[in-house]
Amino acid sequence: MKKQEKVNFVIQTLEELYPVIPVPLDHKDPYTLLIAVLMSAQSTDVRVNQITPLLFERADNPYDMIRLSVEEIREIIKPVGLSPMKAKGIYGLSHILIDKHNGLVPKTYEELEELPAVGHKTAAVVLSQAFGIPAFPVDTHIHRLMYRWNLTNGKNVVQTERDAKRLFPEEKWNELHLQIIWYGRQYSPARGWDLEKDIITKTIGRKTVLADYHKIKTRRGKA
Repeated sequence: MKKQEKVNFVIQTLEELYPVIPVPLDHKDPYTLLIAVLMSAQSTDVRVNQITPLLFERADNPYDMIRLSVEEIREIIKPVGLSPMKAKGIYGLSHILIDKHNGLVPKTYEELEELPAVGHKTAAVVLSQAFGIPAFPVDTHIHRLMYRWNLTNGKNVVQTERDAKRLFPEEKWNELHLQIIWYGRQYSPARGWDLEKDIITKTIGRKTVLADYHKIKTRRGKA
């Protein structure tokens, strides 16, 4: 199968599996999405979705957020992990949004990445999901699957994002990054992976990845 045929197969399969695409992090506007994405670093979406309502009940906009202290924010978000750094980031970026952006979340990579604790992936998620601006945020699921599907060499997320943007049509980016995340969680996880259920990898997967999978399965079968 040629690379373009592989790309078309991925798009078609994901559209069949996820005609309606749920957004992983609960939010109501760009600001609450930005805070939720920041909180999701090295945490799970489920855990973040449990904690954000408690935070947003106290402060769901930058003006109310800076009325809280960093310590108060940290106490609320402690269950998501890395709370000292995240609390400082939330407080700091809320101040900057008020001082530099009239309390509004900006719509460019450059301005978003200037905010404390906001990296490239967080900026891309906000641009894509809050504003509908074409972006292709690469998380661990996308990085893993793009490598398994032999659509990138997998050296780093920067290269994976570059390859994804080169291979997939721009008008599909915002849908695809979410579809791939859901697919990775359901059918192609890092642990407990069952290739028989993973139709995309089974069909177009990197030969070395498939060989390693079967080697491990054979070894377990003999044990």
